[in-house]
Amino acid sequence: MIQTWIFFIYLLPITQAFLPLVMNTWHFENATVAAWDRLVRARGSAVDAAEAGCAQCELEQCDGSVGYGGSPDELGETTLDAMIMNGDTMDLGAVGNLHRVKNAVGVARAVMEHTDHTLLVGEAASAFAQDMGFKAEDLTTNRSLNIFFQWLKTNCQPNFRKNVLPDPSKSCGPYKPEPKQKWRSQKPRTQTDLHSHDTIGMIVIGQNGQVVAATSTNGATHKVPGRVGDSPVAGAGAYADSTAGGAAATGQGDIMMRFLPSYLAVELMRSGIDPTTACKTAISRIKKYHGDFFGAIICASKTGEYGAACSKHPGFGEFPFMVFNSRTNRPVMEKVDCF
Repeated sequence: MIQTWIFFIYLLPITQAFLPLVMNTWHFENATVAAWDRLVRARGSAVDAAEAGCAQCELEQCDGSVGYGGSPDELGETTLDAMIMNGDTMDLGAVGNLHRVKNAVGVARAVMEHTDHTLLVGEAASAFAQDMGFKAEDLTTNRSLNIFFQWLKTNCQPNFRKNVLPDPSKSCGPYKPEPKQKWRSQKPRTQTDLHSHDTIGMIVIGQNGQVVAATSTNGATHKVPGRVGDSPVAGAGAYADSTAGGAAATGQGDIMMRFLPSYLAVELMRSGIDPTTACKTAISRIKKYHGDFFGAIICASKTGEYGAACSKHPGFGEFPFMVFNSRTNRPVMEKVDCF
């Protein structure tokens, strides 16, 4: 009896030490630190911290896949997607296909706090942002222009078109629909540059147990103008519920958003499944239909336990993610093998 009692006393501090927690996709350490500083040193809320972390990546143009100057669309323009979700209130704000405003996650928070809507998109979202005091500025850079012009020189390869004329695997547009009788089954074409899918997804859990999730990205390179990916979609790009946990995804958003992997993972954790298994189950659900898709997900329970999973793909055998909590007391990059 004495040994059993000591065993439980030993476990309790370890569980409590998980909080607070900052966790994000990829190796974006400065984003992790920015979120932790806002949460712990500045004593901000988990919402403040998640916004600060994603905003840091927008400023630094993390991997060229977050913020301005990356992932130009078919017209050479960079547009942004972002979301933020408060797991205490289940309030959420998101923007998609945002033009000419750099701080996409800040605009997403403005949608959450200054409207009764969940998602604003396109030019109207940009007008809303300017009304809220966000500066309008060109998101194009020399780098993004170079990516665009090089793409034009290679006959617009790769692209996201199908069942159109001229043949999109050989030619640029403009395109027109191909007669339906000539359609053929096609697998989604994966971009050769896997970094074009490096969305930052972040989960923050405060000492008080508030769970917040946020995302920011400039989307898929050479996307069709008007495209909105999974990042600003609740349950796809991210999801947070303070009674269960949080999750955030990254990868081929056009595929992943059809399966709501973040929502699925959180609901699995609600039922008592550990975060790693919840992440793997969410990825497995997608692999059942798209065995070679590229994607990953991070998961954290309401107590601060965490895990991750990824789908194995050529050139992508392991997935790095960042963790900062009161046990590590510093940002730590961890990796998980893909399956």
